Amino acid sequence: MRKIFIITLVVLVLGSAVVAAQKTAGLRVFTAYPARSISIGETVSLPLTVRNVGLAPQVVRLEVRELPEGWKATLLGGGQTIQSVYVDTDETVGVSLKLEPPKDLSPGLYRLVVRARSTDGRVQTEIPLEFTVEEKQPPRLNLEVELPTLRGTAASSFRYRATVKNESELELLVNLDIEAPSGWRATSRMGFGAEEVTSFPLKAGESKNLDIEIRSPKQIAAGEYSTTLRALAGEAKAMLVLKSVITGQPELSVSGIEGRLSGQVYLGQENVLKVIIKNRGMAPARDVELSAFEPSGWKVAFEPKVISEIAPDGEVEVTARVQPSERAIAGDYMLTVTARTEGLSESAQFRMAVQTSTLWGIVGIGLIAVALGVVGLAVARFGRR
Repeated sequence: MRKIFIITLVVLVLGSAVVAAQKTAGLRVFTAYPARSISIGETVSLPLTVRNVGLAPQVVRLEVRELPEGWKATLLGGGQTIQSVYVDTDETVGVSLKLEPPKDLSPGLYRLVVRARSTDGRVQTEIPLEFTVEEKQPPRLNLEVELPTLRGTAASSFRYRATVKNESELELLVNLDIEAPSGWRATSRMGFGAEEVTSFPLKAGESKNLDIEIRSPKQIAAGEYSTTLRALAGEAKAMLVLKSVITGQPELSVSGIEGRLSGQVYLGQENVLKVIIKNRGMAPARDVELSAFEPSGWKVAFEPKVISEIAPDGEVEVTARVQPSERAIAGDYMLTVTARTEGLSESAQFRMAVQTSTLWGIVGIGLIAVALGVVGLAVARFGRR
């Protein structure tokens, strides 16, 4: 009795295995994309896979059934039109289904079936396919920038990183147009490239980075300036505005009264030189420090030494107290005066003429007179003898 039970169990197990094997063996035809959306007028190329599961090697015939009216279907393998494929045991073969819907197709849902069957017709399988036809979307471009507003001083370079994306289903030739303020210079480069670009191809769904550089003129008023960046590809257009904020900067000049760059100094005394510091820039000049590069042995002191602020188009008069070296002789000497502020500096050279004091002239004349008197007395006394 026990042996009969064991034999029955073995038979059941083997039978189940055979049934399972019979259930899994056969042909398979499938695709990773059995349902998809397409645009009106779009030609579809759909990859298909034919698999032989556990059957003897054989020729498998393929056909497209229930094809919507006006549609054209072509099966391709190795670049050629085919009707069947040879599939070895437990092997797969890839083919392509090319579908050409009519140009005047209406939007909606369309279905068809791809069937695979053995040559003798005993084994077959099929896969249903669905296509949702939509109105064809016009080409679209998207243009974005990381930092649309930048700040800087006059003559600065403003660099923007922009990204242009092709959001359509076709490759586009994109043209760039940059409209900068009058007197400004604008250039565009691709990513980190060195060459300037004005047009480039862009595949469907592709994005590219652009480096936009805008340089302002040297003489420009502080304020906000706008530059328009456009990406154009036929009907597809995208635009954005780049803001450049000029904060302004001081611009110093150094001169004497009425622009004179000369003066006179006398030996043995402190001399006064008036220096004019002007701000010709578009922003206040703050904490302007004065210094001098003087001849050896000279002493120069400024009053004030530091100017707290000079307004745009403003000026400040500074007193320079100059004392020449005691060893200086009459002649011309160069004195350099420098004004510094916020990383900027400006200098001017003053030609200083060293004069002897009038007091020393009087003393000299007196000495000469005394000498002449002594000589006269000597002549008068000893001349009689």
